[in-house]
Parts: sequence; structure tokens; C-alpha cells
Amino acid sequence: MIRSTLAMLSLGAGALALTGCFDPQAVNQAAGLNAADTVFTGGPIYTGVESQPTAELIAVDDGRIVFVGSLADGQSYMGDDTRTVDLDGATLFPGFTDAHAHIIGVGERERSLNLEGTASIEDLKARVAEAAADDSASIIAGRGWIETHWPEGRFPTAADLDEVESVRPVILVRADGHALVANTAALNAAQITASTPDPEGGAILKDETGQPNGMIIDAAMAPFAALAGEPTGEERETLYRLGAEVMASQGWTSVHDMSVPYADVDIMAGLAEAGDLPIRVSVYANPEDYDAVASHAPRMEADGRVIARGVKFYMDGALGSRGAALLEPYDDAPDTTGLFLSEEERAEAMMQRALEDGVQLAIHAIGDAGNRNVLDWMQDSLEAVPAAERAVAEPRWRVEHAQILHPNDIPRFGDMDVIASMQPSHAIGDLHFAASRIGLHRLEGAYAWRSLIDSGAIIAGGSDAPVERGEARIEFYAAAVRRDLNGFADEHWHLEQALDRETALKLFTIWPAYATFREDDLGTIEVGKLADFSVFDRDLMTVPDAELAEARPVMTVVEGEVVWRAEQR
Repeated sequence: MIRSTLAMLSLGAGALALTGCFDPQAVNQAAGLNAADTVFTGGPIYTGVESQPTAELIAVDDGRIVFVGSLADGQSYMGDDTRTVDLDGATLFPGFTDAHAHIIGVGERERSLNLEGTASIEDLKARVAEAAADDSASIIAGRGWIETHWPEGRFPTAADLDEVESVRPVILVRADGHALVANTAALNAAQITASTPDPEGGAILKDETGQPNGMIIDAAMAPFAALAGEPTGEERETLYRLGAEVMASQGWTSVHDMSVPYADVDIMAGLAEAGDLPIRVSVYANPEDYDAVASHAPRMEADGRVIARGVKFYMDGALGSRGAALLEPYDDAPDTTGLFLSEEERAEAMMQRALEDGVQLAIHAIGDAGNRNVLDWMQDSLEAVPAAERAVAEPRWRVEHAQILHPNDIPRFGDMDVIASMQPSHAIGDLHFAASRIGLHRLEGAYAWRSLIDSGAIIAGGSDAPVERGEARIEFYAAAVRRDLNGFADEHWHLEQALDRETALKLFTIWPAYATFREDDLGTIEVGKLADFSVFDRDLMTVPDAELAEARPVMTVVEGEVVWRAEQR
């Protein structure tokens, strides 16, 4: 379109000149044919394209980019009705994608007892006591605590919670979502007793007398989820809308939404059609919805604002709650190597069927044993289904988290074209306890971003919100600096695994686009691609490391429309 318009303009000007009737005003009016809906200028612009890494102006028409270049060359795209978005010195990037998050969980965090930043068991009890002051709540539920910094140096217990609420059930989920603590009333309501067996893939922790101590791990959490109840109907729609709004305000233009009931695709599609979904969403459904996903894959709603083509399932648990499956016992709990949540026969059957159906798989694996199993089963399945029998030439399977890897398994990601979907903020939080959990000898393969990339893998970067805060600036900082937000990292934390800024940018732009088969539309700022941009108050590519942690999003743009803007700079 642009090329043909320029050709017509050239021909028109030449014809006017040849007839001796050249009229500059007529040429300027003809140039108006190039006029875009919107131009973005007034600050540094990073395109993510090696051949043209920066620009001064972007022109957008009908949601897509029609020009990227200099301010002078971009003038022809500015007509009388063109809207100019002045960046006012802020820095514009290709839209940042959170490649692993839970949108409804982010919404729930805003509406429930938020336990982020809880400093001790006493602090936890105080927060529960404050919530218990509301007599209207039949159950007190919350999420977000992490005990690794607490002075008590232990998990909370039912006895702790009973001190502040002994009548109503109290259910408090750990930040990672793989463990919870319940008071005695909740244990009784869930019918958990000393004789209740551990379910496969879960654990009910006991005290020295053999009684449940209130800590519940992974698959054993199911009765408590039923007790707390799932949001339904309009409440569920509200939580998705709220979660999406929060994520847009954190600098994200797209989210890969994990562990989603397939029916919720309809909710998000409805929000998108109504103009109430400010971000793009790629859905990875629960395994029980495999047939629904396969029958429609890929399902595209609202002109691609919502896409569903994937299924996510779990190989193991989480490191913090000692559920991640390890090849050797935990250093601080020698009686356990963690939990396996999937069986080989069933998992490989799903993998092979996915190759035939064109369903993308995303598999949660955190421990080195969990990751090895996933890679082994993937390899077996790829060998079992010849390329000619696959619905998609490039399956683009993903391993979600890939946190602790045996060094021998690192090259296998690149060799097998398996995407590592990793969340950098996990590394800067876990650095305070990982060495005690798994020992110094296993840190070599922990959060091994540089090694994975150097061996040929790509990494789709995300946040795992609400497990983590979910802010784009924190994830970028963690990937580039590999220190906690106070600048701390001890000598054993393999700072050589940190990424240069250009590679860190790929984690949140072009690589997540590739991970959802959307690299032709998203991930870089190029003519023809969708106009999704993330704008920050400072230049993430040049400011000192410490300043990265202080960066703030100021504008989020999807298809050329400003879907969120900071109230003040």
C-alpha cells in the first residue's frame, strides 16, 4: 500500500511538472494520502530490529505500523487529522509481553487478603486478625506470603492461625500457589485428619505427634480450593477485567495466561469485543480441556486479541515448598526429592496427540529431575510422531520455569527447539534461599539464562504474577542485573548468567511473540506489524543498573491506541 501510494505520488508530481502546471500545494494535498491515524514521537524509540535499532517517529494507521524512521521523513504521514502522541522524553519499546502469568489471579489479588510483603509469622497473624474483624466473611482467604525471610525460619502452622481465628476457616496460599497454611477450622472443614493419606503429587505435613500441622502441599490443596470456592459469573468477568487493567498499568501489552479453564476464553473474548480487555491474551488451558482446545486450535477471537491454542500441565511442584522434583535430595530436607505430578504414559500420550492435533504444550517443570523427565518425554514423543504426521511443522513446545537444570540438560533445549519460559524475578527472590535448599553445587544450572541462550535456546520472559509482583520493569531489571531490588547477590549466584540489555529486551518482545506463533505481527517495531508499544520513563537500554529498578511505565499502547497512561510522571 505504501509503496504503491509513493509511486502514484511520484507519477503525479512528474505529470504536473511536464505539463508546466506544477502546483506545490497540490503535491502537498496528494501527500495527505499517506496521512496516518497516529504518530508517536518525542523520545527515544527502540525497534528491536538489528538493521534499524532506533527511530525518531512511528506512524500508525488502522492499528498497524506504516512508517518507522526519522522525524523528517515521517512528516509526510502527518495530515490535518493525524493525532500526535508526544512521548515527552519517555522511551518507547516494542510491546512487552508477560509470557507466563495468571490474569484472574492478579485480579483476585486486588480483591482479597493480600499477604505480599508479610515480614514474619507475627505479621501474618496480625493481618489475619485485621481481616477477621469483618464478621461478614464466612471464610478468610488470602495469598502472597513467603517465609524465606522470616525471623522464625519456618512455615506457619494451624496453631499460629488458631491464635487469631479459631472459629471460621482460614486458608492462606503461599505466593507460589503450590502450598497453603490452614487453621484447625479449615482442616476440619476439609476433613483432613491424622489418617488422611497424602494424595499422589501432594503432601499433608504433620507435627511430631502425627497430626496435620496446617501446611498443605500441591495436590493435597484441592479440598481447600473447593472450600474457598471459585469465583463465578459476573465476578469472574470482573476479575479478568481488573487483572488485565493492572497488567496494562505494569507495562505489558500481551500476556500468556496459564492454567485457564477453557470456558474462560468466552469471558475474555466478550471483554475484548466490548472494548474492556486492554491487553492481548494467549490462553494455555488446563489439561482436562484438551479436547476443546484441539477441536478449535488455534482459536482466535476479537481479531486476534484473544487466542487459544495451548494446554499447560504440571510435572512437579515449586522449590520454595520443596515440591520441585530433584535428582538428589534437598540439602535442607534430606528425606525428600520433591514431587512428581505427572505420569510418563499419560504425559507422552498427550504429547503425541498434541503433535497430531496442532496443540501447543506448555509444561511446568522447576526441579532438575522434573526438567529431565519433560525433555526425555518430549524427545520420545517427537521421535514417535514423524514430521509428516504433525499438524504443525514447528510444535514450539515450552517448559514453564526451567529453574533448576542439570548442566547436561541445558543444550537439549536448543537441540530440540524447546522454548524455556522463565521468570527472571524468581531468581532475584530465590537467591536468598536457593543455596540452602539445593546446595551450591546445583546453582550452576539454576536460572541459567545465559547458558541456555548460548547453547541455542530462546527464552520467553514472564513474571508468574500473582506469584511475583508482575511489573515489567522488575522482570527486565532481574534479567539484566540478576541482583535483588536492593542490589544484593552473593558470590555464588553466578552473575555471569545475567543478560545484556539487548538480549533482555528480546525476552519480553520478539521471543514471546515467537513462542505464540505471532512473530509476524508482534515483537518488533516494523512496517506492517501491529502497533503495540510499552513506554517507560527512562531509557532501559542505557541507564545504570540501579536505575532500572526505579523505572516506571508511563504509557501502554495496543494497536495504536493508548490503553493506559500514568496519571503523572
